Amino acid sequence: MSLKNKLHILKRKYRSSKMAPAFNALHTFLYLPDETTHGGTHIKAADDLKRTMNTVIMAMVPCLIFGMFNAGYQHNIAFGEIQAVTAGFFSPEFWTLDNFLIGFWKILPLVIVSYGVGLGIEFLFAIIKKHEVEEGYLVTGMLVPLIVPVDIPLWMLAVAVAFGVVIGKEVFGGTGMNILNPALTIRAFLFFAYPTWMSGDKVWVEGAVKRTQEIAAGANLDAISGETILGSLAQGKAAGYSVMDMFLGFIPGSVGETSTLLILLGGLFLVFAKIGSWRIMLSSVLGAIVMGLIFNQVVASGWITESSKFYGLMSTTWWHHLLIGGFAFGTVFMATDPVTASQTNKGKWIYGFLVGFISIMIRVFNPAYPEGVMLAILLMNVFAPTIDHYVVQGNVKKRKKRLKVKTA
Repeated sequence: MSLKNKLHILKRKYRSSKMAPAFNALHTFLYLPDETTHGGTHIKAADDLKRTMNTVIMAMVPCLIFGMFNAGYQHNIAFGEIQAVTAGFFSPEFWTLDNFLIGFWKILPLVIVSYGVGLGIEFLFAIIKKHEVEEGYLVTGMLVPLIVPVDIPLWMLAVAVAFGVVIGKEVFGGTGMNILNPALTIRAFLFFAYPTWMSGDKVWVEGAVKRTQEIAAGANLDAISGETILGSLAQGKAAGYSVMDMFLGFIPGSVGETSTLLILLGGLFLVFAKIGSWRIMLSSVLGAIVMGLIFNQVVASGWITESSKFYGLMSTTWWHHLLIGGFAFGTVFMATDPVTASQTNKGKWIYGFLVGFISIMIRVFNPAYPEGVMLAILLMNVFAPTIDHYVVQGNVKKRKKRLKVKTA
């Protein structure tokens, strides 16, 4: 008897059991459901929630793999084990097994904890509430390791995931009912609960231990940490990396946010698959450009001097903002969340523009936390229903006016 037939027998056996939701979730993860509709008219389509979630994960896999190589690369660069890349994206100094293994063993525990804790809670709520397990967390579970510092303690990540899934999702009714992006809710919890691990000198850049006098004393350190590009610019320092390095991703930062090139390709893949909204992506970029140009003009006018604490990021060239930090990753993979984003076409333009505009505003005006895309997206998640409401009401008024003209 095949494994598939055995699973069907077990499914019929445990159909009325309390554990039925958990078993059904495991069963349908491997095989298609055996229940089909009969009679009547039904809409048939190739896309469903599972395929949609898997498609988004496929778009993020290149960022994940590149992030593993980059983690090892930054580690070895910090200790002088290798030279900086010289041949662009195909530099042999970057694509080495040693770089990959270092990053792999750093990032794999984050993925395991994210999926283990998150799916465990989803299964628990499904059993308690007696409903089927949805596949919504498949994407969230992959997003979380890509947007947190690679050296975040695993127990902190577990607590944050539990908070994000329960408070940011399950209390609203589960997948499709949440008003906040679960992955960003998890990151926001980490930022406010453990700020030094998210934005202080404990943030991993080239490792996990702050470089101090111990190096001079000959201590046996296995990692080094320091400032990110945004942190340096916020303090008025030079970025220290070329534009090409920032675009390709040979820079320190969270696992998935460094390579703008791969994020762009992932975004094009989502648009081609008709999953990601190109309106939100494009309008977010336009919003960031407008805000960046405004700040550049303020600096050019002389209103802000170099002594100002806002000068560093305010004087950063407007298009540099698109290449550094988590702006690109947040715009492509989180601002476009179909559950928490605006649903109307006009609302998507407004929603996306404000995400980009507010992201750069927070980045400049809050030097202590120069990455503003997280807070911008969460803020707009809250206002997305309001935006859609007024868009719909505006359309209703226009139709009433047209009706009056026709009947007059």
